[in-house]
Amino acid sequence: MIAYAARRFLYLCLMLLGLSVLAFVVIELPPGNYATVYAARLAETGITPTLEELAEIERRFYLDLPAYLRYFRWAGDALRGDFGFSTEWETPVIRLLEQRVPMTVVLNVSTLLFTYVAAILIGIYSATHQYSIGDYAFSFLGFAGLAVPNFLLALVLMVTLHQLFDLSVTGLFSREYRNADWSVGKVVDLIKHLPVPVIIVGTAGTAELARVMRATLLDELGRQYVITARAKGVGESALLFKYPVRLALNPVISTIGWLLPATISGGAITAIVLSLPTVGPLLFGALLSQDTHLAGSIVLVLGALAIVGTFISDLLLLVIDPRVSFARRGRSRGG
Repeated sequence: MIAYAARRFLYLCLMLLGLSVLAFVVIELPPGNYATVYAARLAETGITPTLEELAEIERRFYLDLPAYLRYFRWAGDALRGDFGFSTEWETPVIRLLEQRVPMTVVLNVSTLLFTYVAAILIGIYSATHQYSIGDYAFSFLGFAGLAVPNFLLALVLMVTLHQLFDLSVTGLFSREYRNADWSVGKVVDLIKHLPVPVIIVGTAGTAELARVMRATLLDELGRQYVITARAKGVGESALLFKYPVRLALNPVISTIGWLLPATISGGAITAIVLSLPTVGPLLFGALLSQDTHLAGSIVLVLGALAIVGTFISDLLLLVIDPRVSFARRGRSRGG
């Protein structure tokens, strides 16, 4: 297991290296650079920058170096936490990430917990009560959750809660706590505001994973070892959770790799509708304004989350399903 984890960690490092190259290419793709953007903005106000000013900007941001040297400079700065300068916000990218990443982590970790717990429980119930009223109800809600866009669900909930209960569900804090320092009251206020965005952002993922869990568990329950165990008098609960549920979790656990960044990037429109201070709206604005350093840095963060999530899911699969370990050993011996 340790050798497998070490090998996967080596793959992770190599993929992060390739991802950094891809993020740098994203930064370099648009025509021009920060110096030309700076000159264009000044030109809109009727001011023409001097050649000395533009040359100083090029030296400051390594724009006078070849592309491969700029990559090494940028990668080295990124390792130290310097992701460049945002032309839209006119501030270092790291400051914007420091403001948005903590709230993004809180929201998306809560969403992941809600998604996996709800999906696994619904999948187990639907598989063990196949064709029951509850199974049909969860199936209908699941298809509705997949069909209805999250931002539309957010709009419906906003209007409904405001008209019926005079409640506002936008943002993660009440007005009095929005710019206040952290305190027990602010944490409690955050917890009060979390359920609505968590349910909205996690609806589609929950619906999809619940269907996967139901189908996989139904397949496991029909296998010969389950039939034999029932014939020998093994209790239904012990039989269900000892093997079928564990094996049915494999495709669910393997989705961590894509679900982790998807809850950030995929919820961007929902975050804009609900006025959530997360990374999603920041990425959306950076793409619209061609803020290359900010967009490239967020792409790097999202890609890193996907790679790290895949690494975590691989390790969890190794723990949950011993067959993964045996398969690895068999391939290594055969090679």
